[in-house]
Amino acid sequence: MSKKNQDIDPVARTSANVMEERLAIVREIFPEIFTEGKVDYDKLRAILGEEIDDQPERYSFTWAGKRNAIRLLQTPSRATLVPYPDESVDFESTNHLFIEGDNLEVMKLLFNSYFGRVKMIYIDPPYNTGTDKIYPDNFVDPLDNYLRLTGQKRGNGDLLTSNPETSGRYHSSWLSMMYPRLFLARQLLQDDGIIFISIDDNELHNLRMLMNEIFGEENFIDNIIWKKRYGGGAKEKFLVTLHEYILFYAKNKATLDPIFIPHDPEAIERYYKLRDDKYEIRGPYRTHPLEATKSMGERKNLIYAIIAPDGNEVWPQRQWLWKEERTLRAIENNEIEFLRGKDGWTVHTKQYLNDEEGNERLSKAFSMIDKVYTQHGTNEIIEIFGDIQIFPFPKPKGLIEPLLNIGTSPNGDEIIMDFFAGSCTTAHAILELNRKDSGNRRFIMVQLPEATGRNDFPRISEIGKERIRRVISKLNKEKEGKLDLNERETPEDLGFKVFKLAESNYKQWAGVEEIEPEAYINQMELFTDSLVEGWQPEKVVWEVALKEGYGLNSFIERVAEVSTNTIYRVSDPDKGQSFFICLDDSLMISAVTALGLGKNDLFICRDAALNDEIAANLALQCRLKTI
Repeated sequence: MSKKNQDIDPVARTSANVMEERLAIVREIFPEIFTEGKVDYDKLRAILGEEIDDQPERYSFTWAGKRNAIRLLQTPSRATLVPYPDESVDFESTNHLFIEGDNLEVMKLLFNSYFGRVKMIYIDPPYNTGTDKIYPDNFVDPLDNYLRLTGQKRGNGDLLTSNPETSGRYHSSWLSMMYPRLFLARQLLQDDGIIFISIDDNELHNLRMLMNEIFGEENFIDNIIWKKRYGGGAKEKFLVTLHEYILFYAKNKATLDPIFIPHDPEAIERYYKLRDDKYEIRGPYRTHPLEATKSMGERKNLIYAIIAPDGNEVWPQRQWLWKEERTLRAIENNEIEFLRGKDGWTVHTKQYLNDEEGNERLSKAFSMIDKVYTQHGTNEIIEIFGDIQIFPFPKPKGLIEPLLNIGTSPNGDEIIMDFFAGSCTTAHAILELNRKDSGNRRFIMVQLPEATGRNDFPRISEIGKERIRRVISKLNKEKEGKLDLNERETPEDLGFKVFKLAESNYKQWAGVEEIEPEAYINQMELFTDSLVEGWQPEKVVWEVALKEGYGLNSFIERVAEVSTNTIYRVSDPDKGQSFFICLDDSLMISAVTALGLGKNDLFICRDAALNDEIAANLALQCRLKTI
């Protein structure tokens, strides 16, 4: 090692180690339990005292293969994500993302840059019915497994396997596949983030147990029922199954605000039919009886007479909902309505659609979704592609929209992730809802390029990308020739970036079988340049940015002020941070001087490009890392 390398950090070559992040949290809380970098469990037991359960029999949830699932989670990814502008729409300006690859490897790569940034996750994973495919994870070398599965290495290109009930590890295989993905999903969520997971009865119980372990049973919010069919079922042997489920968990339920959603337009039309002199600001209203129901506890101060328009007294049969002072105030403000029937006067309150500022009131969401059926999802595929066989049984976008209303608001740049994206119903729903309410929601879709057996769309990921393109084209056509009356703070985002999982640009140490020094020397000579043969600057820059914690919406631009070297500035607008990178074979001191680097600036270059003098100067000026 030359002198220049002693005070220079190398760039990250793999994704972050998830367990190191968790250990850092434990170290911050309990620094005394670490001895020579390892956790001393005896000290931890002593500190926690009675909180430790060391009984031989205790409640736990486990399955065959759980340990391997944890090892898979702990294995950093050595892959990278490669941009594909030609498959994207408005690559340079959009904030939407589509990533083709194994979702586990992708989420590991996104860990540094998207930790704690995702507001909502929706996924529709394999239901483990015995016929659907599951991801055949390999904790020894996940990337190699993916490359073989997708035909990028020797293999049949379709190594996804079904999980028949005759398998001795039928439920265990599915749980091992889901565990590391859900674990990482929780890490990507904001503290007030939420997750929805579609599932049916086949794995509902196991998924609930798994979510309780990963998210904590105290963060369970509800089990939403989706009525997916409206009839049929002649082929059913027992009951006609009409519903599925959507498990709803929070990352930290204590941080969630009360959930309200926009009114259903049909409900507004059906119920808010009345008008008065406040209509211009408060809109239409509906009425509710002021008479209290029997479920309300008896309170003597709620029993009093109200004077009707004809001067007669109206008494409650039991008691009123409001105190007398509040009722008198409402009468004075014309917010009480008297209705006369055959038995006399009844008193009703007015519930306006809008508040006193003219803003439409919100409503509460229900734990059941109906009037949206599987057939609607099929019809959407037919409308977009003209072929019912393109993608079987997609979720309808009408199922996703109410979840988006629960989990997001249109005001911020909230990130929604779907890492079992399929035909990209979630992206479709986000784009249309953003158009509907002038929202700024951003999506991250992740889909494995699973083979379809079709010539037109050989991979499921191709179906998802094309669906997004066609939805964007449709929305653009709807906008043509129309005045933009929406008062948006930012332009509508009708684009998406495409990235694909690929092998790293860094050479991987393969080791040597021979113990002779010459073998090690020969292997080391291969690493004089740590980049693979035929590397491309753009791909290397993106890999460096990603593994240094920069998001996929970063901007890469060449520094025009420098002519002696090719230097790029990488800026992440979401994090407000940037760095400079040069991949030339040698670095000129004049190029570095022109940058005007400061102590907090990060400069990255190839180790071979530095001599001792430039390395020393750079180390004094800025934070220096090498490839």
